[in-house]
Amino acid sequence: MIKTMTARINGQTYQLTQEEGSGDWVVQIQAPALSSYNQEGHYYPVELTATDEGGNSTTIDDDHSTFGTQLRLQAKEREAPVITITSPTADAHLGTAAPVVTVKITDNDSGVDPDTVVIKVDGAPLEASGEATDGGYLFTASASGLEDGPHTITADAADHDGNAAQQASVTFTTDTVPPTLNVTAPVEGFKTNNSKLVVSGETNDVTSGPVTLTVNDTPVVVDEGGTFSTQVTLTEGENRITVKATDAAGKQTVITRTVYLDTNAPVFISVSMTPNPVDCGATFVLRVKATDD
Repeated sequence: MIKTMTARINGQTYQLTQEEGSGDWVVQIQAPALSSYNQEGHYYPVELTATDEGGNSTTIDDDHSTFGTQLRLQAKEREAPVITITSPTADAHLGTAAPVVTVKITDNDSGVDPDTVVIKVDGAPLEASGEATDGGYLFTASASGLEDGPHTITADAADHDGNAAQQASVTFTTDTVPPTLNVTAPVEGFKTNNSKLVVSGETNDVTSGPVTLTVNDTPVVVDEGGTFSTQVTLTEGENRITVKATDAAGKQTVITRTVYLDTNAPVFISVSMTPNPVDCGATFVLRVKATDD
């Protein structure tokens, strides 16, 4: 007659008790906290030992020819993976039509199932490659031929126990065209005797406005209509003025003007009239020598 029945699972031993009426040996066991996917064979082996009153015992386990498959406990986790789109970031403005997309997916139990990973741009799947990292994978994919304007990345994945992650999404803007820039004043080669010079013009970027503007590396306010005006101080001689417009994607348009400040008035060196005096109605020569350095 059987005296005791024990079960050993995941390093723990449990005592079964015989049920009145049916005579079955029964015990209530809490399943292991971690998924069985990472165990050999993707299950926890169960070992049963029956001992009679005479001390004789029989042990069976997951390799038993008859009951082996019934002694393989599968435990599934309930936590879904976590997806993070690391690049591009939300609301980013990119100056390329072929951005690299990177997505990190983590799952600390059964693990990310790479075959379930789907990364899309505007609904079109991308060819992605994954590299194992701490707690999951880092997937990389390259988009191409994106038109200027907004785009959306989505990423989906599941773990080996079939838990689907909440979809991650990021919207970004592609801008491959630099901003327009028109410097209306001054014109190239402008000469003046006033050290205060007005630099003015207009700029715009349809995709990645508003545009930031600098004149000789000093920020200048651009109004809602795209026009700007500022004053610079010239030094004597040649002056180089650099106007730079930059959109949110980092695209730049640069215009330079060379102007000259000349505050030195002409200087007379000599004056002569020959002949002098001169006969009425006759001609004479007026000769002037002057300089303007």
